[in-house]
Amino acid sequence: MRVLFASLVTSVLLLTPLACSANVEAGVDGATPALQAAGLYERDWQWQLRYHPEKATALGDRRYNARLSDTSLAARQAAREHERRMLDAANAIDRAQLSAPDQVSYDLFVAAKEQALAAAMLSAFDPQPITAYDGLQLRLPRLVAQMPFQTDADYLDYLARLQAVPAHVDGLIAQLRAGVQAGWTTPRVVVAPVPDALRALRDNLSDGALGAPFQRIPASIAPDVRAQLRAIGAATLADTVAPALARLERFLRQEYVPTARESIGAGALPGGADWYALLVRNATTTALTPAQVHALGLQEVARLRAAIERVIPRTGYRGGFDGFIAFARSDRRLFFTSSEALLDRYRRTLALVQARLGRVVEVMPDAGIVVKPMSAPGPGQPAAFYEAGSRERTAALVVDSTQLAARPIWQVDTVTLHEAVPGHHLQVARAQELEGLPAFRRHGWYDAFGEGWATYAEGLGPELGLFQDPFSLFGHLNEEMFRAARLVVDTGIHAMGWSRRQAIDYLNAHTANPPLDNAAEVDRYIARPAQALGYKIGQLRILALRTQARAALGARFDLRRFHDALLAGGALPLPELERQMGRWIATEKAPLAPAPEAKTAPSAAPDLAPAAPAAPAPAATPSKPPSTPSDPAPTPPSGASGQE
Repeated sequence: MRVLFASLVTSVLLLTPLACSANVEAGVDGATPALQAAGLYERDWQWQLRYHPEKATALGDRRYNARLSDTSLAARQAAREHERRMLDAANAIDRAQLSAPDQVSYDLFVAAKEQALAAAMLSAFDPQPITAYDGLQLRLPRLVAQMPFQTDADYLDYLARLQAVPAHVDGLIAQLRAGVQAGWTTPRVVVAPVPDALRALRDNLSDGALGAPFQRIPASIAPDVRAQLRAIGAATLADTVAPALARLERFLRQEYVPTARESIGAGALPGGADWYALLVRNATTTALTPAQVHALGLQEVARLRAAIERVIPRTGYRGGFDGFIAFARSDRRLFFTSSEALLDRYRRTLALVQARLGRVVEVMPDAGIVVKPMSAPGPGQPAAFYEAGSRERTAALVVDSTQLAARPIWQVDTVTLHEAVPGHHLQVARAQELEGLPAFRRHGWYDAFGEGWATYAEGLGPELGLFQDPFSLFGHLNEEMFRAARLVVDTGIHAMGWSRRQAIDYLNAHTANPPLDNAAEVDRYIARPAQALGYKIGQLRILALRTQARAALGARFDLRRFHDALLAGGALPLPELERQMGRWIATEKAPLAPAPEAKTAPSAAPDLAPAAPAAPAPAATPSKPPSTPSDPAPTPPSGASGQE
């Protein structure tokens, strides 16, 4: 134990503050502009991995697995100074001497630094460092699930990371106190549940997500070392992590929550209207104002309600919109009866879509994807989310398989299309495999592009043989309605003074999502202003580009090549995506345009799942339910990952 413990102490002592030395950020004198730019991008990328060690872990980079992010106010200031130095270094590069593709990377890099500095100038502290939707109580268990646990070195990293929890907590408390002093507090409704969540995490340290690695130490590690790791792990959890979590819980209960604001909208904060307008621009990568987004949402809600009303009679239901919404969210025959059945349905749907993926794209990523249950499900969790893969970890469609009363069968199709293929997994895995792009672009993210593509991908269900029964089609339309309603509700809360009750009622009136899920969604919008706007805005822009391409190319339009071109540059802001697709259309119109060299798939791969029988027809009214179905639709009905 002495040797192991000495190694642990040494690893902790090596966790020096995350500050960049001068030589790391120095330029490359005498290099060409292209080499200067490439060197700058790489230096910044390495800094980002050090500054955000959790991100490095998620990408499969083990170098910083012993660290947690430095949450101190000093680190935030250092980050702002770093972004300024990076921007200054970029401005010193002669952009005109770069090739056209390199100019795209340059412009994206500069825009990202300008955006980061604009956000940092609004406040010297993190505006909302912890909420019920996004905080240490959620992030730490998920981080542990992404870490490797195969060698004693992996366990030493984990022990050091646990030793870093107290400093991380101290930084969160400092951020929150700085916000209170500036009159900028988190809405009480989204911070009040956090102390109980922290208490639950603390009460289950040894047998919960944080203690689980010590319960399953692999046999490849020597027995005496396994015993040492278990002993040190238990002591670290009890003596280091538990007191830190208790300190944060106590601070929130006694000091912060009582002072948290009753208002829920960003507009109620000092300078909040400007902050929200900035968040809207960042989330949508457009110049749309909150008022314009709100109006677009109302327009889409009206369009989708009409579409749902046309589908309802096809289900056999003879009531109106409101009655059908209540029926679809409550009739037990439309829900799973076991976790095993739910997970099996997801796996079969994923296999089916993967078999048919060649209908909508030609270029396929090498990386695979699996379905797995959430490690820490619970109220407020999404139906599912996507967990990107790495060199050491297979990507996953992570499913909540416990809240069966909130997981209708008609939800599965669209969840799969959004979170797995051809949604997030296809886009993210393809981007990671792109050659010739700097790392910040291969692993980059823009909500309007990533969530916009995944939302657009849901609409490819017909091309993939889904949505053939009316319940499945309703589920798809319900999900699209949900994304449209987000535009209305998010802007309503943060720019138009809506109450929480008003926002929840709006979602309940327009979607078939369970009321508890809708309440959790509203709290998400309160906790993360504008983030949910990217889904619908991005989807609509991609649909507009497809219409433009089809009109320009006529009979030469190929949907698969269109999608390949959309994904060929990694994640992009929407204006740059539009420029890229404009160039692609011009190339496709040219005679004898060469086909791209890529892995290809047959235009229609053989199906790996049987065709779906029709879902059971509901009764004429909710009070007269249909006969119990045995298993409505093996090619399952439609879904929701908009809760993601």
